[in-house]
Amino acid sequence: MPYFDSSWQSWLAENVKRRCSPESMIKAMTDAGFDVATATMKVVESLNPEAVQQHNVLAPFKSPAAPIVPAQQGRTANHFQYDPAPVAAGHAIDVGDRIVTVALRLEKPQIIVFNNVLSHEECDELIERSRSKLKRSTTVNPITGEHDVIERRTSEGTFFELCENEFITRIDERVARLMNWPIRNGEGLQILHYGVGGEYRPHFDFFPPEDKGSLTHLAMGGQRVSTMVMYLNDVEAGGETIFPELGLAVSPQKGSAVYFRYTNAQGQVDPLTLHGGAPVVAGEKWIMTKWMRQSSYG
Repeated sequence: MPYFDSSWQSWLAENVKRRCSPESMIKAMTDAGFDVATATMKVVESLNPEAVQQHNVLAPFKSPAAPIVPAQQGRTANHFQYDPAPVAAGHAIDVGDRIVTVALRLEKPQIIVFNNVLSHEECDELIERSRSKLKRSTTVNPITGEHDVIERRTSEGTFFELCENEFITRIDERVARLMNWPIRNGEGLQILHYGVGGEYRPHFDFFPPEDKGSLTHLAMGGQRVSTMVMYLNDVEAGGETIFPELGLAVSPQKGSAVYFRYTNAQGQVDPLTLHGGAPVVAGEKWIMTKWMRQSSYG
């Protein structure tokens, strides 16, 4: 697989300037040897607002009420091999201290929407414990591995250390049982806050193996395997978690969560898990995220 170096960055910038379609740029990169997930992510990251509007790549961000791209159109070719998801089957899952119910399941990609993951009191407590610690959110630089503040991620957030106190331990243990993954493989819980207009444009949660900047992160527990986004409040308008390749939008509801898995037992990553946070139209949005790794994190 080729390395995404400065020459590829320049190539993308030039083709965006020439108003080439995102589909044509993704195809050119995959023809050159990049996998679909990497090509899609790099093209999405490179698009300027004019290109986004012209090609409708981020249509859900024009208006959260607008329909997402239909699932049968513009769907990314996917060679990911789906193995059994670790999450328990059934409509209701016993996680020890509560019963979590399943609102939606997809098999390809593996996405599950849960109800009753957190109580309303727990949601309120998590928000209050986070308010004084919030800082502007960052993302991983694909070249250096450093955490950069970027324009397409307009949130502020904070972290809790894994099992840092009795309250957080209860949440960490419950989430690990629900995701059916070792608690020691989990990153600390991340809290994110979005005001009106706050958004996170489509991205992947896994670390692209071919990116030099991923090496530092892959050394600490291996690849990310799965994500759970938990909603800590009811958003007045907007703020959906969107999956552009699927035409799926999950509305934030206090105490509920969306789970998605993108790394299989063979170490492949699933390009259909491209996702983002649509802009908050009214009110505010609080979420909590748990990422799981292949092995013990840290």
